Amino acid sequence: MKISVELTLTPLQDNFEPAIIHFIKKLRSSNLKVLENPLSTQVYGDYDEVMHLLTTEIKEAFELIERGLLYMKIVKSDRHDYEPHF
Repeated sequence: MKISVELTLTPLQDNFEPAIIHFIKKLRSSNLKVLENPLSTQVYGDYDEVMHLLTTEIKEAFELIERGLLYMKIVKSDRHDYEPHF
């Protein structure tokens, strides 16, 4: 089953950029489709592969920050090629 996941990591601390950059670079190094914009990062692929990656990388990201939030949305389909109709 294919899924699309949107992630927003928000460290609640000063000097937050290194943790976010590290998290995104780890996602990029996977074999999955990863797209970014200024507000979030999207990961696309097979459910088991995406969730395995996220389990590992979210844990590491949380270990690198003192406090933080991670917002995550999951859609059951691969939406990486979505284009608006208007």
